Amino acid sequence: MNETVNLSGVPETMLQTVYARAKETRTRGAIHDDKAVELVEKLHYDFSLADKDAAMSSGVIARTIVLDHLVQDYLAAHPGAVVVNIACGLDTRCYRMQGYTHWYNLDLPETINVRARLLPESGAISQIAQSAMEDWSGEIAEKDAPALVIMEGLTMYLTQTDVQQIFAVIAKCFGKATVFVEIMNPSVVKHMKEKSIEGSHAKFTWGVRGGAELQALLPGFTCTGEHSLVEGMAEFMPIYKVLGKIPAARSISNKIVLLEKSAK
Repeated sequence: MNETVNLSGVPETMLQTVYARAKETRTRGAIHDDKAVELVEKLHYDFSLADKDAAMSSGVIARTIVLDHLVQDYLAAHPGAVVVNIACGLDTRCYRMQGYTHWYNLDLPETINVRARLLPESGAISQIAQSAMEDWSGEIAEKDAPALVIMEGLTMYLTQTDVQQIFAVIAKCFGKATVFVEIMNPSVVKHMKEKSIEGSHAKFTWGVRGGAELQALLPGFTCTGEHSLVEGMAEFMPIYKVLGKIPAARSISNKIVLLEKSAK
């Protein structure tokens, strides 16, 4: 089966990231994402730009490694948790993880339309076709289970107001929640372009330096830690074991910030 996919703007970036994960699985093997390989084989799409964009690919793999570790650890400590994956695109983490009660993949209707064709999901995995800034809290059945929200590869395409609105929905939905959110340094937002998405009109628009700065924007949430993507890079590019000790390298890299919303 060959599925033709017509997307532009930010939704198109999901095709680049799934290709990066599939290519890594088939070559070096720093991650193993068989579902991504299966998806890429189904898609009729020109991946030539993604194939040449080593910086994008390395970032995607590093992010996947760091988040997989964090999500695995969270689910091991919170059996029966509910997970909401915001701006899921064609993310396949729900197939690699065990221990959750229900996993919700949320994205724009045009994206979920593509996802539903390629990854029909039911039972413990559900799809929500809404903007992350809309009130999607009514779609979540398990309000009292331990809650994990993942925001990967999203905030850098939004505005500060958008990000605050998403966290307001999370706060409304769950009494207690843990959030893993990827952030980009403002100087990278200003100066960096990913070759593979130039044609898609997706632009980096917003950044924040670290967890403390992000926490200051989000009433009711507390930063409990952050992980530089350098940690993931070090697993497949040994030079990053050295670079990771340099504060400037850690600072400029994207980070996964851990935030907690505690019951009032």
